[in-house]
Amino acid sequence: MEYYLGSVLIRFAHILFGVLWIGLLYYFNFVQGEYFKESEASAKSDVVQKLVPNALWYFRWAAAFTFLTGLYLLYFLHLSVNIEIILGALMGTLMAANVWFIIWPNQKKVISGAADAADAGAKAGLASRTNTLLSLPMLYLMVYSAHSPVKAQLLLKTEDLTGLWVGIAIILLIEANALFGKMNPMIASVKAVIHSGLVLAIIFALLVHYL
Repeated sequence: MEYYLGSVLIRFAHILFGVLWIGLLYYFNFVQGEYFKESEASAKSDVVQKLVPNALWYFRWAAAFTFLTGLYLLYFLHLSVNIEIILGALMGTLMAANVWFIIWPNQKKVISGAADAADAGAKAGLASRTNTLLSLPMLYLMVYSAHSPVKAQLLLKTEDLTGLWVGIAIILLIEANALFGKMNPMIASVKAVIHSGLVLAIIFALLVHYL
């Protein structure tokens, strides 16, 4: 009974931290970013100095605890490992890494007004847009893995792994662009990243269903 209760609490915490993390991700991309395009310089500066640091604190720690509780669920509770959970977990892991190792370090430069603040802001923006793009297929795969009525039949030892390797290749290419590429039209605007995220979710749905 104690083991079951602990499992439920960890799952609850994983979902709670995930909601906070992705909710703030969408706030930064869909609300704050659009506001910055229209706001006066003084208003933008006030937001960057007073609101952004507080929001980033919740953002990065929500990402960290979403990752840690997810790792606990996978490793210590010995959940069934299937293609969906591997691809979803890989996306979530890279997204958390983007938060801590790209978005947060570069946003600190923006907040402090460093000499390379403009370049830092662009790097943080690209990583944030990449996370937004990955969030939709990641959420789909996590939900499918946990709630599909046929998930018990999808264990790796019985599966064709073509979909897994193709999915990993796609994810790594997207992450490579976040590290070394630039903001492209497919993710540059709010509408574009939402549409691209939905298309990517469909692509991954087809991969795990038919490959």
